[in-house]
Amino acid sequence: MFTNPIAAYQQVDLESEVRGADPHRLIILLFDGAESALQQALFCIETNDIKGRSGALTKAIDIILTGLSASLNDEKGGELAQNLKSLYDYMASRLIHANIHQDPAAIKEVQKLLGEISGAWREMGQTLRQSGG
Repeated sequence: MFTNPIAAYQQVDLESEVRGADPHRLIILLFDGAESALQQALFCIETNDIKGRSGALTKAIDIILTGLSASLNDEKGGELAQNLKSLYDYMASRLIHANIHQDPAAIKEVQKLLGEISGAWREMGQTLRQSGG
């Protein structure tokens, strides 16, 4: 039934983690998924795998726009949510550029930006857990 048992196990493991995750953890999983896709895109550029590069960048864009950006609450988040939404749109445009021009620098720029936001998100989660909130 499964052609790759390891991949099947990883998929089941990820699905289990998503089902049991709180909203904060789900956002971390989105950041991790985007980072993984960006790493894969860089590898595909190095190995001249055009189809793989395109698929990985499309996945990263999808995570950024339909995952991270869509999860923002404009009413509660106010200006911060609007700024993050603009930043996510910028990241998506840079990844489209990277896909068209096979530009690893654009991918690395997005990795850096996502890393900063992800780091702040993770730190906020630690602070909330320590304060019991």
